[in-house]
Amino acid sequence: QVQLVESGGDLVRPGDSLRLSCADSGSIFSIDGMGWYREAPGKERELVARITSRGNTNYVDSVKRRFTISRDNAKNAVYLQMNSLKPEDTAVYYCNADIRASVSSTYMNYWGQGTQVTVSS
Repeated sequence: QVQLVESGGDLVRPGDSLRLSCADSGSIFSIDGMGWYREAPGKERELVARITSRGNTNYVDSVKRRFTISRDNAKNAVYLQMNSLKPEDTAVYYCNADIRASVSSTYMNYWGQGTQVTVSS
């Protein structure tokens, strides 16, 4: 059973930094793309950042030059370093990954349970 568990969400002030972590556990043979999405109240879930197995990254325009996504393949983990946080970054942040559970299985998409990030003065 594959599980993605996020951590690091908090209440912070504008301009502060946070680092979100997501650890994948369970039966994992390999992980392809990993990413972070967010869902603000009244808005649709949106892609924040994504990183391929080779380390190529892409970001939504609103977080470029402020957020950095990274991964540790040995730990089956993905991180999101968020700097210069703004009130509009307030949302539930979800970890997402394409995981192959065994050598005989195909890649499936998994979601974490979400972690709340609130930016407020």
